[in-house]
Amino acid sequence: MGAAGSSALARLGLPALPGPRWLGVAALGLAAVALGAVAWRRARPGRRRRLQQVGTVSELWIYPIKSCKGVSVDAAECTALGLRSGHLRDRFWLVIKEDGHMVTGRQEPQLVLVSINYEDDCLILRAPGMDQLVLPTKLLSSNKLHDCRVFGLDIQGRDCGDEAAQWFTSFLKTDAFRLVQFEKNMKARASNEIFPSLDKNYQVAYPDCSPVMILSEASLADLNTRMEKKVKINNFRPNIVVTGCSAFEEDTWDELLIGNVEMKKILACPRCIMTTVDPDTGVIDRKEPLETLKSYRLCDPSEKSIYKSSPLFGIYYSVEKIGSLKVGDPVYQMVQ
Repeated sequence: MGAAGSSALARLGLPALPGPRWLGVAALGLAAVALGAVAWRRARPGRRRRLQQVGTVSELWIYPIKSCKGVSVDAAECTALGLRSGHLRDRFWLVIKEDGHMVTGRQEPQLVLVSINYEDDCLILRAPGMDQLVLPTKLLSSNKLHDCRVFGLDIQGRDCGDEAAQWFTSFLKTDAFRLVQFEKNMKARASNEIFPSLDKNYQVAYPDCSPVMILSEASLADLNTRMEKKVKINNFRPNIVVTGCSAFEEDTWDELLIGNVEMKKILACPRCIMTTVDPDTGVIDRKEPLETLKSYRLCDPSEKSIYKSSPLFGIYYSVEKIGSLKVGDPVYQMVQ
């Protein structure tokens, strides 16, 4: 059997057997491939695409509470609303003021010091000078529903209780805060509200703009060659980190296949002062790495209506086909 046949069987989870014994298996494999091709054509009528490997997944991150520390995972499901591992979901929790307005590291940079562990269907929250908080991921339906505001758009959240509210209020020491959780039966924010000028169709809970953000190691390395004080991947909070490509090669990727997940590029990620919060100290600098990025990562003048003066670093994606992915998965660009 040739190398192509061996790899096709390997993808089907079947061994490449020597000699005549593999004929039956090969027939089964070819039938499965044919059925897959039919399904692919049905799913993507009139389109023939080839896969071109552009990198490999080196890290996966879920950020359960917006602006708090991320949780590194080896594998995740990729839903229409972003990455999930068990009941641990990306940006499904949000700190709000009592009037419902969101609170992020832009206003309260100390939020980045809140670390999260996931044990027995609970979030274990820790922060400097605080006792740990054990937060169930399943809330009582009797808990109050809040009308919240995320970047000026309405969205709901289920109150996580007085203990969580007091914990964040005591830690931040600037106002009265509450913690809310998004539930999958709630109405998410629609892409046409977030980007009225873009013809996109997806939804998000509490993330800024999209369900998934991708950044490459090479792009971070390129930025750090220009920085006196190096920055970390944590400054930029991507969900998927890719290795094995050149700096800013991700700018050119439109449709991706990772694991069995298909994603489609929405737009580049416009960066703000959140990137200037030191993830280790919770101190906001308001200058770097933003100023360095502005020196060489501004948009094309034709796109100023979208990005204005924000530098671009990382790419936002929507999820076109849900599935699962893991660290070590090849990242394929799907090209015509």
